[in-house]
Amino acid sequence: MKKYNLSFISDEDLYSHTKDTVEKYRFQVDLARFNRNLIDPIKLTFDSKVYDREIQSVIESEIVRQMDKSNTNHIGYFHQNIFNYIGSGWSVPVNGYDIVNLDEHYYVEMKNKHNTMNSSSSQKTYMRMQNTLLNNHDATCMLVEVVARNSQNIVWNVSLDGRPVSNEKIRRVSVDKFYELVTGERTAFKELCEQLPIVIKDIVNDIELDNESNTVFSELEQISPNLLKSLYLLSFKQYEGFGDFNV
Repeated sequence: MKKYNLSFISDEDLYSHTKDTVEKYRFQVDLARFNRNLIDPIKLTFDSKVYDREIQSVIESEIVRQMDKSNTNHIGYFHQNIFNYIGSGWSVPVNGYDIVNLDEHYYVEMKNKHNTMNSSSSQKTYMRMQNTLLNNHDATCMLVEVVARNSQNIVWNVSLDGRPVSNEKIRRVSVDKFYELVTGERTAFKELCEQLPIVIKDIVNDIELDNESNTVFSELEQISPNLLKSLYLLSFKQYEGFGDFNV
């Protein structure tokens, strides 16, 4: 086992958890996955014509966008589940809060970026934390943001029904301050970030990644040699008049 020299997580756990994340990364894209949420051929037509791009290039960009969205979720898995291996008493439950420490009465919701919650979801999360405090007076609830605007551990101020609300035990915390709380080390998150490229490179060198499995174009061509027509028939084949659609 290679040495990564982090005092708060073993080399084996860091490698294994990072490997789990790498293996979740999406490489294979077939037409069923590509169209899982129904492709919008109108949008792709605008993209192609307005930006003067070949439709194949536009489809490739859409594939990359979908893969990126999926992979962003996997990064969320990495950030959350690493706390199965870090600190005493911390765990990632199957349901409920993202991270908890029942011994110390910490309850954590974790977000990848500071702007991933709209006003409605922020209010819902805050009210859930209020309910936790009502049932456990020793609890401290935290919204932990991996990519925050500032390094912070502050009271989370929100507006509920137009009224400002705050509670000292409901906090908004940047991930570096959360790592410091969990590990007792001020620069723990920085040290993890320094080692992460090394760990990922080791893993990529150790395993075989399948990055040659994009069948979207060959499957679209089975619908029609005209890729743009294929996109319309893929989404609108049940619509009136599309049996003899031409573009």
